[in-house]
Amino acid sequence: MLPVPRGRRLGVDVGKVRVGVAVSDPDGILATPLVTVARDMGGAPDAVPADIAELVRLVGEHEAVQIVVGLPVRLNGEEGPAAIDIRAYAGRLERAVGNVPVVLADERMSTVVATRRLAERGVRGKRQRAVVDQAAAVEILQSWLDAQRRQTR
Repeated sequence: MLPVPRGRRLGVDVGKVRVGVAVSDPDGILATPLVTVARDMGGAPDAVPADIAELVRLVGEHEAVQIVVGLPVRLNGEEGPAAIDIRAYAGRLERAVGNVPVVLADERMSTVVATRRLAERGVRGKRQRAVVDQAAAVEILQSWLDAQRRQTR
């Protein structure tokens, strides 16, 4: 596999209702929240869902060189039905974006950590629900970026 060039990465936390998106700086050091997109569960099986179309648009807008999608792995390391769904989602996303690689990253506890950090900052209730998916996407992307830096040292 060829090394991915310098550039921004998108972090994606796919939920049943919403998709949280984060973006990195071009040097791949820091992940920041970007947007929350409503999950599009309707439509024809062969059509591109609105949430995936929005991710494709964001890839272009931010000139992303890679997409990191959180994979829900159980605490024991096994994959369950949720992981199967996310693998299918990542496959659809990869087909839709074309030349931008999509990688899966273990997202164990990302939403729990994001929720805790938001609560520590006093963000609760409806305000928290509005941004927890973005915060989880930040956790996923930041963990992945940190792991990549550790591997290259």
